[in-house]
This record gives sequence, C-alpha cells and structure tokens, in this order.
Amino acid sequence: MPEQEIPKDWFEFMQKAWNPISFPLPGMMTPTVDAEEIKKKIADLKAVETWLTMNTGLVQMTVKALEMQLSALDSLQATGQSSAQGAAPPKNPDGK
Repeated sequence: MPEQEIPKDWFEFMQKAWNPISFPLPGMMTPTVDAEEIKKKIADLKAVETWLTMNTGLVQMTVKALEMQLSALDSLQATGQSSAQGAAPPKNPDGK
C-alpha cells in the first residue's frame, strides 16, 4: 500500500483535512476584506446549496418511487400465489 504524502506546511495539511473539496478558506490566516469577493463567495455557495438541495429531493423521490414499486411487486406476487393456491384442486381427505 503506498504511503500517503503528508504536506510539510501545517496550514496546507489543515486545509486539505478540513476542506477536501478545495473551497478557499478565507479567515483561516487573514480575513477577506473585499466586500465584493465575500458577496461573490456567498452567491457561489448558495448556488451549490441550491444544487445539493435539488439533488437531495431527487434522491428522496427516487427512493420513494422504488419503495412503491417494491410494494406493488410484493402485492402482485402475493395475489398470484393466493390465486394459484385457490385454483389448485382440493386434496381428498384420505390422501388419494
């Protein structure tokens, strides 16, 4: 198994550990002073939040649809089994 590379710079190590998707982390060392940059980052993060919310809803709807499909299949199988048992000729009590 290859060894993982540990960054020499502690800040770089902490940024990779806390921020694996590499969003810039202003304020870790020096705060961002430019208001326009902060507004842009807020807008970017809200867009990501909206995208994630939509995808979460899509995944939840897919799970519900699959659960309904499974329930319908279970019902059809149970109905088919009870119909097959009802259509079978009754056995004689003497076993013949």
